[in-house]
Amino acid sequence: MTSLQQRLLGLTPADIQGIRRGIEKESLRALPGGRLALTPHPQKLGSALTHPHITTDFSESQLELITGVHAGVASCLDELTQIHQYVYRVIGDELLWVASMPCELPADETIPIGRYGASNVGRAKSVYRMGLGHRYGRRMQTISGIHYNWSMPGLSNDDYFALIRNFRRHSFLLLYLFGASPAVCPSFVAGREHRLVNLGSGSLHLPHATSLRMGRLGYQSDAQAKLCVSYNNLDRYGESLHDALTRPHPPYEALGVLNPGGEYNQLSTCLLQIENEFYGTIRPKRVIRSGERPLHALRERGVEYVEVRCMDLDPFEPVGIAAGTIAFLDTFLLHCLLADSPPDTPREIAALAANQHRAAERGREPDLRLERGDDAVPLVEWGAQLVEECIPIAAALDAVSGGRAHRDAVASAALALRHPQELPSARVLQAIASEHAGSYTAFVRARSEHIRQSFARRPFPPDLQARFERLAQESVDEQQRLERSDTAPFETFRQEYLSPQRLAV
Repeated sequence: MTSLQQRLLGLTPADIQGIRRGIEKESLRALPGGRLALTPHPQKLGSALTHPHITTDFSESQLELITGVHAGVASCLDELTQIHQYVYRVIGDELLWVASMPCELPADETIPIGRYGASNVGRAKSVYRMGLGHRYGRRMQTISGIHYNWSMPGLSNDDYFALIRNFRRHSFLLLYLFGASPAVCPSFVAGREHRLVNLGSGSLHLPHATSLRMGRLGYQSDAQAKLCVSYNNLDRYGESLHDALTRPHPPYEALGVLNPGGEYNQLSTCLLQIENEFYGTIRPKRVIRSGERPLHALRERGVEYVEVRCMDLDPFEPVGIAAGTIAFLDTFLLHCLLADSPPDTPREIAALAANQHRAAERGREPDLRLERGDDAVPLVEWGAQLVEECIPIAAALDAVSGGRAHRDAVASAALALRHPQELPSARVLQAIASEHAGSYTAFVRARSEHIRQSFARRPFPPDLQARFERLAQESVDEQQRLERSDTAPFETFRQEYLSPQRLAV
């Protein structure tokens, strides 16, 4: 019996029943023709600063829809569906862009950053986004995805970090199975060097790509690439981030906090302005208190859940993710928790970054190999091994929840490894080429319109409409309360919030 099987037998039904999940889903608002909507965040959606379920990410044009915490997959997707229904009823003829890579974009400097009102907290959120725009370009920030939050009762910090290490080793499988961004609109890379090739006259792509969002064109940073963040324990992780959050980075020092006109360029000149700027496929997280730094919360009270950040929007699913995908994620995360998880090393961390790029940009390439220790292993072979190890885990999950959802999800993954033409990334390229004359924008626009119409046909009870209207108004009231309660100047607030002392325990 393997150690994984032994640990699986040690789980109780109560442990499995205690699994909790939530979803954060980003989507651009686009005009009917496929261009980015430059309109402000709609007032009827409430305050993007304080609404619990509807906010914005980088841009005024980039919605982020957030569920609560759920014990069941169905209830989580039901809530995400209801949020979508309300949003569609508010945005009129605008579309929610259903793909991760953006719609047709204007010049970089005209992409509107998120605005959150006149409070110090609201201004800080906007200045942070201004900094992101200066550091990485606004176009990169318009990429959208799904974040999947997951927890299980009784786990220690070491348990969560063991899970995270294995997730980073094996997340190539998620890019392969669920990546759905193999092509982009040419406007996304206008003026930039790239290795993409034409797919018709209206798309650029890589023939075997799975998720350009997670490759070199996506959320990547040359500056952050120099970080060698260890996930061996909370202390090592905290030390790595603390240094990046407090050490000035010369190019950002040259940019300065203020521009010559006295307006803010960024929150700080450090390698990371705040914790959320650190990119990664998965993060350890804890709910923070008002005004608290996330790193301080982690150090003081430990890991509460993990945030999976490598999932593309699925343009073939109404809310961007399918129930079967979530069932596989739950099985996969439990595998990451239960499998042996040796400490990471700088050499392995570098290899994992290379594996991520290979899987993202060449994942469906026949005989593609990934680094595993001193060996180069075929992606499909390694993936098949992981999927086979997930079979008893899926059976254990189904034994508690009933039905076959997890076993079916694992069986679908095994089939996809043998038939890559059925993967979402392959289906996207096939649809662009055969149904939309090689136009990425035409493909996503058609999918977005189809999904918009499908939501328009769904009943939306008056009590749900009233609830979301009430939440919107309450969020506006709360933003106004925050603005009235501020007494310190913004610069005082900024310096105090970024003080290294606020990161310590």
